Amino acid sequence: MNELSLTLNERTIQGKKVAQLRRSGVIPSVVYGGKAEPIVTQSPFIETSKLVQAAGQHTPVKLTIGSKQKLAMIKEIELDPVRRRVRHVAFHAVKQNEKITTQVPIALVGVGESEAEKQGLIVLQALDLIEIKAVPAKLPESLSMTIASLATADDKLTIADIQLPDGVEFADLEQDLDIVVANVYEPSALQAANDAAAGDAEDAVLPDEEGATTETGDAATPQ
Repeated sequence: MNELSLTLNERTIQGKKVAQLRRSGVIPSVVYGGKAEPIVTQSPFIETSKLVQAAGQHTPVKLTIGSKQKLAMIKEIELDPVRRRVRHVAFHAVKQNEKITTQVPIALVGVGESEAEKQGLIVLQALDLIEIKAVPAKLPESLSMTIASLATADDKLTIADIQLPDGVEFADLEQDLDIVVANVYEPSALQAANDAAAGDAEDAVLPDEEGATTETGDAATPQ
Protein backbone atom coordinates (compact mmCIF):
# COMPACT_ATOMS: atom_id res chain seq x y z
CA MET A 1 0.00 0.00 0.00
CA ASN A 2 1.43 3.38 -0.98
CA GLU A 3 1.90 5.76 1.95
CA LEU A 4 -0.31 8.83 1.74
CA SER A 5 0.70 11.98 3.58
CA LEU A 6 -0.42 15.55 4.12
CA THR A 7 1.11 18.54 5.91
CA LEU A 8 -1.33 20.49 8.07
CA ASN A 9 -0.92 23.86 9.73
CA GLU A 10 -2.62 24.69 12.99
CA ARG A 11 -5.55 27.04 12.47
CA THR A 12 -6.71 30.04 14.49
CA ILE A 13 -9.74 30.94 12.36
CA GLN A 14 -12.91 29.07 13.32
CA GLY A 15 -16.67 29.29 12.98
CA LYS A 16 -18.22 31.35 10.20
CA LYS A 17 -14.87 32.99 9.40
CA VAL A 18 -13.57 29.77 7.78
CA ALA A 19 -15.41 30.87 4.62
CA GLN A 20 -12.57 33.30 3.94
CA LEU A 21 -10.08 30.42 4.17
CA ARG A 22 -11.95 28.50 1.50
CA ARG A 23 -12.06 31.56 -0.75
CA SER A 24 -8.28 31.78 -0.46
CA GLY A 25 -7.79 28.13 -1.50
CA VAL A 26 -7.41 26.61 1.98
CA ILE A 27 -9.41 23.71 3.44
CA PRO A 28 -10.20 23.76 7.17
CA SER A 29 -9.89 20.48 9.05
CA VAL A 30 -9.73 18.96 12.52
CA VAL A 31 -7.62 16.14 13.97
CA TYR A 32 -8.97 14.27 16.98
CA GLY A 33 -8.53 10.94 18.74
CA GLY A 34 -6.89 9.55 21.82
CA LYS A 35 -6.71 11.59 25.01
CA ALA A 36 -5.44 14.79 23.37
CA GLU A 37 -7.72 17.73 22.64
CA PRO A 38 -8.81 18.09 18.99
CA ILE A 39 -6.43 20.16 16.87
CA VAL A 40 -8.06 22.56 14.40
CA THR A 41 -5.97 22.62 11.25
CA GLN A 42 -5.85 23.73 7.62
CA SER A 43 -4.13 22.76 4.37
CA PRO A 44 -4.04 23.80 0.68
CA PHE A 45 -7.13 22.92 -1.38
CA ILE A 46 -5.36 21.04 -4.19
CA GLU A 47 -3.23 18.80 -1.96
CA THR A 48 -6.14 18.11 0.38
CA SER A 49 -8.56 17.25 -2.43
CA LYS A 50 -6.04 14.84 -3.98
CA LEU A 51 -5.50 13.15 -0.62
CA VAL A 52 -9.23 12.78 0.04
CA GLN A 53 -9.74 11.22 -3.39
CA ALA A 54 -6.82 8.80 -2.95
CA ALA A 55 -7.47 7.81 0.67
CA GLY A 56 -11.23 7.93 0.98
CA GLN A 57 -12.29 6.77 4.42
CA HIS A 58 -10.46 3.45 4.42
CA THR A 59 -6.75 4.22 3.93
CA PRO A 60 -4.38 5.45 6.68
CA VAL A 61 -2.80 8.88 6.18
CA LYS A 62 0.41 10.24 7.70
CA LEU A 63 -0.20 13.77 8.95
CA THR A 64 2.54 16.28 9.73
CA ILE A 65 1.48 19.10 12.07
CA GLY A 66 4.46 21.30 12.89
CA SER A 67 7.06 19.01 14.48
CA LYS A 68 4.53 16.26 15.18
CA GLN A 69 3.50 13.33 13.02
CA LYS A 70 0.28 11.41 13.43
CA LEU A 71 -1.22 8.41 11.68
CA ALA A 72 -4.90 9.00 10.97
CA MET A 73 -7.97 7.89 9.06
CA ILE A 74 -10.36 10.30 7.38
CA LYS A 75 -13.50 10.09 9.48
CA GLU A 76 -15.71 12.66 7.77
CA ILE A 77 -15.62 14.61 4.50
CA GLU A 78 -17.86 17.63 4.04
CA LEU A 79 -18.57 18.49 0.40
CA ASP A 80 -20.07 21.58 -1.19
CA PRO A 81 -23.64 20.50 -2.07
CA VAL A 82 -23.50 22.15 -5.51
CA ARG A 83 -19.92 21.91 -6.77
CA ARG A 84 -19.04 18.76 -4.77
CA ARG A 85 -15.73 20.31 -3.71
CA VAL A 86 -14.15 19.43 -0.36
CA ARG A 87 -15.14 21.96 2.32
CA HIS A 88 -13.92 20.34 5.54
CA VAL A 89 -12.14 17.16 6.61
CA ALA A 90 -12.18 15.43 10.00
CA PHE A 91 -9.19 13.15 10.73
CA HIS A 92 -9.15 10.53 13.48
CA ALA A 93 -5.71 9.68 14.86
CA VAL A 94 -4.89 5.97 15.20
CA LYS A 95 -1.99 3.96 16.60
CA GLN A 96 0.38 1.97 14.40
CA ASN A 97 0.16 -1.19 16.50
CA GLU A 98 -3.57 -1.19 17.25
CA LYS A 99 -6.20 -2.77 15.02
CA ILE A 100 -8.75 -0.42 13.55
CA THR A 101 -12.10 -1.13 11.94
CA THR A 102 -13.02 0.36 8.59
CA GLN A 103 -14.98 -0.34 5.42
CA VAL A 104 -13.14 -1.18 2.20
CA PRO A 105 -14.50 -1.62 -1.34
CA ILE A 106 -14.97 -5.04 -2.89
CA ALA A 107 -13.55 -5.07 -6.43
CA LEU A 108 -14.70 -7.69 -8.94
CA VAL A 109 -11.86 -8.87 -11.16
CA GLY A 110 -12.34 -10.20 -14.69
CA VAL A 111 -15.57 -8.39 -15.51
CA GLY A 112 -16.56 -9.24 -19.08
CA GLU A 113 -14.36 -12.33 -19.15
CA SER A 114 -16.36 -14.88 -17.15
CA GLU A 115 -17.94 -17.89 -18.83
CA ALA A 116 -21.35 -16.60 -17.73
CA GLU A 117 -20.89 -13.32 -19.59
CA LYS A 118 -19.54 -15.08 -22.66
CA GLN A 119 -22.85 -16.96 -22.76
CA GLY A 120 -24.85 -13.73 -22.64
CA LEU A 121 -25.63 -13.75 -18.93
CA ILE A 122 -25.25 -10.69 -16.72
CA VAL A 123 -23.13 -10.48 -13.57
CA LEU A 124 -24.22 -7.85 -11.06
CA GLN A 125 -22.45 -6.87 -7.87
CA ALA A 126 -24.77 -6.91 -4.85
CA LEU A 127 -22.32 -5.84 -2.13
CA ASP A 128 -19.85 -3.00 -2.64
CA LEU A 129 -18.29 -2.58 0.82
CA ILE A 130 -17.23 -4.85 3.66
CA GLU A 131 -16.12 -3.95 7.18
CA ILE A 132 -12.73 -5.34 8.19
CA LYS A 133 -10.21 -4.99 11.00
CA ALA A 134 -6.39 -4.78 10.89
CA VAL A 135 -3.46 -2.71 12.05
CA PRO A 136 -3.02 0.35 9.77
CA ALA A 137 -0.05 -1.09 7.88
CA LYS A 138 -2.05 -4.20 6.93
CA LEU A 139 -5.22 -2.47 5.75
CA PRO A 140 -5.83 -3.19 2.05
CA GLU A 141 -7.15 -0.48 -0.25
CA SER A 142 -9.76 -2.98 -1.47
CA LEU A 143 -10.59 -6.68 -1.50
CA SER A 144 -10.49 -8.31 -4.93
CA MET A 145 -12.73 -11.20 -6.01
CA THR A 146 -12.50 -12.95 -9.36
CA ILE A 147 -15.70 -13.79 -11.21
CA ALA A 148 -13.95 -16.37 -13.40
CA SER A 149 -15.81 -19.23 -11.68
CA LEU A 150 -19.26 -17.87 -12.59
CA ALA A 151 -20.76 -19.86 -15.47
CA THR A 152 -24.53 -20.30 -15.03
CA ALA A 153 -27.52 -18.35 -13.70
CA ASP A 154 -27.34 -20.51 -10.57
CA ASP A 155 -23.83 -19.36 -9.69
CA LYS A 156 -22.99 -16.59 -7.21
CA LEU A 157 -20.20 -15.24 -5.05
CA THR A 158 -20.63 -14.79 -1.30
CA ILE A 159 -18.58 -13.30 1.50
CA ALA A 160 -17.23 -16.81 2.09
CA ASP A 161 -15.41 -16.51 -1.25
CA ILE A 162 -13.43 -13.45 -0.14
CA GLN A 163 -9.74 -14.19 0.37
CA LEU A 164 -8.61 -12.02 3.29
CA PRO A 165 -4.92 -10.97 3.27
CA ASP A 166 -2.67 -12.01 6.16
CA GLY A 167 -3.36 -9.96 9.26
CA VAL A 168 -6.86 -8.92 8.12
CA GLU A 169 -10.12 -10.17 9.61
CA PHE A 170 -13.80 -9.38 9.33
CA ALA A 171 -14.84 -6.74 11.85
CA ASP A 172 -17.86 -8.82 12.83
CA LEU A 173 -16.65 -12.03 14.46
CA GLU A 174 -20.04 -13.56 13.60
CA GLN A 175 -20.01 -12.31 10.01
CA ASP A 176 -22.66 -14.01 7.88
CA LEU A 177 -20.57 -15.68 5.18
CA ASP A 178 -23.63 -16.48 3.07
CA ILE A 179 -24.31 -12.84 2.15
CA VAL A 180 -24.20 -12.54 -1.64
CA VAL A 181 -21.52 -10.35 -3.23
CA ALA A 182 -22.36 -11.02 -6.91
CA ASN A 183 -25.19 -12.76 -8.76
CA VAL A 184 -25.63 -14.10 -12.30
CA TYR A 185 -28.88 -13.26 -14.14
CA GLU A 186 -30.61 -14.20 -17.35
CA PRO A 187 -31.18 -10.92 -19.25
CA SER A 188 -34.92 -11.61 -19.54
CA ALA A 189 -35.27 -12.28 -15.80
CA LEU A 190 -33.36 -9.12 -14.97
CA GLN A 191 -35.56 -7.05 -17.30
CA ALA A 192 -38.71 -8.50 -15.70
CA ALA A 193 -37.41 -7.63 -12.23
CA ASN A 194 -36.60 -4.06 -13.34
CA ASP A 195 -40.07 -3.66 -14.87
CA ALA A 196 -41.71 -4.89 -11.66
CA ALA A 197 -39.61 -2.49 -9.57
CA ALA A 198 -40.55 0.42 -11.84
CA GLY A 199 -44.23 -0.46 -11.46
CA ASP A 200 -43.95 -0.53 -7.66
CA ALA A 201 -42.28 2.90 -7.71
CA GLU A 202 -45.10 4.41 -9.79
CA ASP A 203 -47.68 3.07 -7.33
CA ALA A 204 -45.87 4.44 -4.29
CA VAL A 205 -47.36 7.48 -2.55
CA LEU A 206 -44.89 10.32 -2.34
CA PRO A 207 -44.68 12.12 1.05
CA ASP A 208 -45.62 15.78 1.18
CA GLU A 209 -43.02 18.44 1.87
CA GLU A 210 -43.85 18.57 5.57
CA GLY A 211 -42.80 14.93 5.89
CA ALA A 212 -39.38 15.46 4.34
CA THR A 213 -36.33 14.82 6.51
CA THR A 214 -32.67 15.65 6.27
CA GLU A 215 -29.96 13.30 7.47
CA THR A 216 -27.35 14.76 9.83
CA GLY A 217 -24.32 13.39 11.64
CA ASP A 218 -24.51 12.00 15.17
CA ALA A 219 -22.42 14.84 16.54
CA ALA A 220 -21.16 18.20 15.38
CA THR A 221 -17.61 18.33 14.07
CA PRO A 222 -15.47 21.34 15.15
CA GLN A 223 -15.13 23.77 12.26
